[in-house]
Amino acid sequence: MADGQQDDTAPTGGTVGEPTGARQPPQYAPGPGTPGANPVPGPPPIPACDRVYSASQRRGETDYIFDYWTALGWTVLTLGIYALYVFYQLIRRMRDHTARRIELFDATLAFGWDEAGRRGLQDELTPSFQRAAVHMDVLRRMTGDFREPVIWVVLAIIARGIAELIGFIFLDKDLVKHDRAEVGVEYELSLIFGRLGQAVPAPDQARVKGENNYVGRIVATILSLGIYLFWWYYNQMNDPNRHFEGNWLQEDAMVAAVRALCEPAQPPLFSPEG
Repeated sequence: MADGQQDDTAPTGGTVGEPTGARQPPQYAPGPGTPGANPVPGPPPIPACDRVYSASQRRGETDYIFDYWTALGWTVLTLGIYALYVFYQLIRRMRDHTARRIELFDATLAFGWDEAGRRGLQDELTPSFQRAAVHMDVLRRMTGDFREPVIWVVLAIIARGIAELIGFIFLDKDLVKHDRAEVGVEYELSLIFGRLGQAVPAPDQARVKGENNYVGRIVATILSLGIYLFWWYYNQMNDPNRHFEGNWLQEDAMVAAVRALCEPAQPPLFSPEG
């Protein structure tokens, strides 16, 4: 399988993007306002630490893990109909995973900013927050891409084979772009929480895969009379599977750091001495 070269644009630990002049505090998902002179009071905002917990707990809803051989078996048994469901889930899970990770990062950054303020570290950590904000902008822009799974399935029914090839190219590009931005945010969070006294491992920047050789894969699909498409399906299932599972390890460490700062240890009910 001829795949492209490794992406070399992952962030480094330098001071690229360091602010000049007066410091502008980052903005993290302010609550929705009500237009008019006298807005109706709404519910109190959800604490940032609770938003972190909630976003992390939702990964079972968004980060769908495929079993290739099970999917292939059902595809054969249903004479290809099940492949439409697979295509739907491939697009749906990446869209929903991106939205969930945006909420998780946004809440974690908001919590870190408030905690840095309580410790008098906002000036020192502002460059990290600003660099993280650049990567967050990349992720947020991705939510505006055309990734409505139902419509993609309809296109796959109308133009069977062609829609899947186009969708696979978009999904692979999305994964590369998404992971590159995630590494950037995770790297800055590891610096921020390290300064706050909590160890969050820095991400492995080498995990960002290169883009597939799309021309080569299309040619291989045509020359093999569509058989190569089964391998491409495998890649589309397995690459995000590994991405999600790697995210979970980093995510667990991040949530543990937030919990340690948000919920300080309580004294035991009974002293060890009895």
